[in-house]
Amino acid sequence: MLGVGKPYGPAPLFIGRDMRVIDNKALLLRLRNNQQVTQVIPKSKALPDNKVVVNWGIDETHVLKNLGINAPSPIEGRYEWTGKHQPFAHQKTTSSFLTLNKRAFCFNEQGTGKTASAIWAADFLMNQGKVNRVLVICPLSIMDSAWKEDLFTFAMHRTVDIAYGSAKKRAEVINSSAEFVIINYDGVEIVEDDVAAGGFDLVIVDEATHYKNSQTKRWKTLNRLLGPDKWLWMLTGTPAAQSPVDAYGLAKLVNPKAVPRFFGSFRDMVMYKVTNFKWIPKPDATETVFKALQPAIRFTKEECLDLPDIVYTKREVELTRQQNKYYKELKDKMVMQAAGEEITTHTAAVNMNKLLQISSGAIYTDNGETLEFDIKHRYKVLREVIDESSKKVLIFVPFKHTIKLLADKLRADKITTEVISGAVKATDRTRIFKDFQEKSDPKVLVIQPQAAAHGVTLTAANTIVWWGPTSSVETYAQANARIHRAGQDHKCTIVQLQGSHIEKRVYALLDNKIDTHTKIIDLYKEILA
Repeated sequence: MLGVGKPYGPAPLFIGRDMRVIDNKALLLRLRNNQQVTQVIPKSKALPDNKVVVNWGIDETHVLKNLGINAPSPIEGRYEWTGKHQPFAHQKTTSSFLTLNKRAFCFNEQGTGKTASAIWAADFLMNQGKVNRVLVICPLSIMDSAWKEDLFTFAMHRTVDIAYGSAKKRAEVINSSAEFVIINYDGVEIVEDDVAAGGFDLVIVDEATHYKNSQTKRWKTLNRLLGPDKWLWMLTGTPAAQSPVDAYGLAKLVNPKAVPRFFGSFRDMVMYKVTNFKWIPKPDATETVFKALQPAIRFTKEECLDLPDIVYTKREVELTRQQNKYYKELKDKMVMQAAGEEITTHTAAVNMNKLLQISSGAIYTDNGETLEFDIKHRYKVLREVIDESSKKVLIFVPFKHTIKLLADKLRADKITTEVISGAVKATDRTRIFKDFQEKSDPKVLVIQPQAAAHGVTLTAANTIVWWGPTSSVETYAQANARIHRAGQDHKCTIVQLQGSHIEKRVYALLDNKIDTHTKIIDLYKEILA
């Protein structure tokens, strides 16, 4: 963990011989020179024996921090933790850290609940009158499934809206009374003037590595929107994971004094030039990056002892125009078919399988050929998950014709990838599994669920992505158990990618441990409704 100590206990709180919290209202300090406090903090009161009493508020703790006095945030004793779930210890510590830093990084690993920590911290600042409105900038895939849902879960008393769609629609949301506004990265530029005039005191950027390059329009737009009084919290579980130079754009936004004015100077600090086209990190590059990316806090999943062993999460995926066209055509055909005859279980299963295939990226035509769709939206979300993962990744793909399409795309992006399917010989499977467990490559396995759902240990990964849902609860549970078993030294994350209505309904059945085939007629009728 970077930049902060362990959580504090309940008040009255002894922080040490030289500091105490009194009645959750004031800090009693003992200093060599108490005038350093009384001269800069209004209403502080000097006492005998070099003691001083200070109001326990956000402004006062910030001043004390600037004086080098490590006082706890008042959120620790003066906040009613809202929502349906109580925070874990690491989430309280993270929220406390954020309230103490106007600009900061949160590098907590994927699956540790940093979204909730940021929401609680923002809510406390709003209660204190320090923040009026919050702008959340994040990927499209988690605007609804993560941020909006978490705001409803942890701060249901706050108003929230998503600024997405046409420029007019985005502007209407930004100019509304919503206290939290969620927007995707590239949407900010579309309505930059409205955002600038929107009264946002706090900007939260999730999966912040999208701002690593200070030469992009995206980076420059955000930089223009950040005045000196604006709060900025940048969240990512994998800072500068690909190269030390990736730290530059992030540091320039949060702590610009920590890096040189020009990118080239920072690159020379962290990299050696081998040829005109090749640079390698210097031995002290990690230390340089660490200093640049401050103030920061980090919890790994292993440090979060109170976290469950497996965290399940959903990512929304926008279907492409082509997918939407074919999905609607097939659904309309199914509606006409249902109107003319009684639907059998077989007919329902075949048609729903075709809808799932379209959602996944490829479908068999009636003459046996494969029709491939543009999977750029789903693939972009997948890359977000891979880039945020601390270990290797398993991707379960239910349909054979999508497996090659996906594997080729990953390899083209230089992500070392192997495929496990019914077409792979047993000897090759054994070699692939062994390499995955024991060597640095491959980083990703693309797997047909039935081909590796039983008996195999793949604990070199701690993240599973379901490209699309399977219909079997047993297959789903057994596939997830490939990483959650003896030998796993990390907490695990299961990610469901969902874009169509049928995918969401099948995942809901899996979440409730219901096999799709037991509800197939009911599900079919619901899809057609």
